[in-house]
Amino acid sequence: MTNTQVTLVQIDNYGPWTVTPEPRREADLQTLQSRLYADISQFVGARDGYVFFTRFDNMIAVTNGLGVDDHALLQESIGNRYPVTLSLGVATDPSPVTALSNATASIQEAGSAQDNDRREILDGDVLAEGDRTDDDVQIAHFDVNDATGEYTDELNAFDSFIEIEQGYAELMRYMRTAHGSLSFFVGGDNIIAVCPDLEATDYHDAIAHVEETVDVALKVGVGRARNAQVAGMAAKHALEVCREDGSRVELEW
Repeated sequence: MTNTQVTLVQIDNYGPWTVTPEPRREADLQTLQSRLYADISQFVGARDGYVFFTRFDNMIAVTNGLGVDDHALLQESIGNRYPVTLSLGVATDPSPVTALSNATASIQEAGSAQDNDRREILDGDVLAEGDRTDDDVQIAHFDVNDATGEYTDELNAFDSFIEIEQGYAELMRYMRTAHGSLSFFVGGDNIIAVCPDLEATDYHDAIAHVEETVDVALKVGVGRARNAQVAGMAAKHALEVCREDGSRVELEW
């Protein structure tokens, strides 16, 4: 059974900060957001977790193996180097969606994202080391079939982006509603989903739905482990089997 630890990373008072004392240049804001994401991703990745940028002012991390001290150190590190601070909500559940909902609630109860008095909240519960298992995290790595031939080498870059994004949006929505999973676009034609305890039939179902709805064909490799990094690498290896064999779904466990 999966038991996913999810951390919601939310920049404190970010909206008002971007226009105080006057609106800041968009290029500067984009640079800050991208550097902040890179630093958080590096910090969590060094501890075997994953971070997904979502809206940049809100990021979602899979943090199995990170304790309270790790989260506090992340806040301290960012607070020392950036003009903004982070609030962190942490929760664990067999369902990644439920874990995220609980992590979100812990921050929301401390105040609004645009509340000037809310700073560096760290709330929620981490998964105790003694409760961790090798089945806690299930990661699915989706890939568009022949994206280069179908899109990159045939369409202009923006139209290719539209086609890939349509597939991502439909997969993200369907995996959330039908299978309780959190799916994230990670560049190129790749989508990573953090899933509960799903089977091969569930992934075949999701792939069929996306192809029928938006005519984007996918394949997926799935891995399972104690943390996101190991599960994700297993998923990558399973996806390579798909590419070599022409299969649509491969599980690596």
